[in-house]
Amino acid sequence: MSKAPAKMKKKVLLMGKSGSGKTSMRSIIFANYIARDTRRLGATIDVEHSHVRFLGNLVLNLWDCGGQEAFMENYFASQRDNIFRNVEVLIYVFDVESRELEKDMHYYQSCLEAILQNSPDAKVFCLVHKMDLVQDDQRDMIFREREEDLKRLSKPLDCTCFATSIWDETLYKAWSSIVYQLIPNVQQLEANLTNFANIIEADEVLLFERATFLVISHCERKHHPDIHRFEKISNIIKQFKLSCSKLAATFQGMEVSNKNFSAFIDVFTSNTYVMVVMSDPTIPSAATLINIKNARKHFEKLERVDSGHSSIASR
Repeated sequence: MSKAPAKMKKKVLLMGKSGSGKTSMRSIIFANYIARDTRRLGATIDVEHSHVRFLGNLVLNLWDCGGQEAFMENYFASQRDNIFRNVEVLIYVFDVESRELEKDMHYYQSCLEAILQNSPDAKVFCLVHKMDLVQDDQRDMIFREREEDLKRLSKPLDCTCFATSIWDETLYKAWSSIVYQLIPNVQQLEANLTNFANIIEADEVLLFERATFLVISHCERKHHPDIHRFEKISNIIKQFKLSCSKLAATFQGMEVSNKNFSAFIDVFTSNTYVMVVMSDPTIPSAATLINIKNARKHFEKLERVDSGHSSIASR
């Protein structure tokens, strides 16, 4: 009998000053909150641990670290080794409207020093958050300035910056990019997805993680002008799924068509949904649905192999 592959745990540190929005974003991405419901969340006391199953055997060991001053000082002193050891990813959240930018930067630098000492290979992401509070015409400029400062401060570590808000698709964009970095053998997955898209002559194929609906892989064969479309779709489908579950119905899939294209969203493997976009009117819907069904077995097998590899690599 084949043994189930071991779970692969990845430690993710979520840090930033109290009130910067860490717990709200975590609740939207991983706990099915909608933005307006996050107002009732209280401040995080010390460290909140959660284990998020992602793609079956990948487990994100998420440490949401309370940002009050006393806790912050504690992380860098008595808890330093415990907090900063074996970190795969540091996500540091800055409130763009903060009145204490110097203090924020000081804490961020203290984090980086501790990471360099304890987990020098960790990937670092900075989220400049609550961008909805900034005037539209100022957003790009303010984000670019902040990004420049953060990249300079982070050296010798590399940091990737995102402008985010819980009120639009930018949050999904940032978290999809972060989680993408943690998926084992993601290049192999993308190569197979590209192959599938070419065989069925799709404009585009997207793979969503089943619980969070984050986009984990995609292939684009026909250019699309809207660069935020994945995250908008994630957001819409997740809300629709939640509405279904409130009515005790389960979301299986859907087909949306107009005169320009048809989009099929369907359950794919045990850990993913797939979205296939077709614009060739000569290919009937039934043929695309059969192709999706036939590809399932192949991707299920690929997922099991990847899980097996990842379990070996993580020992």
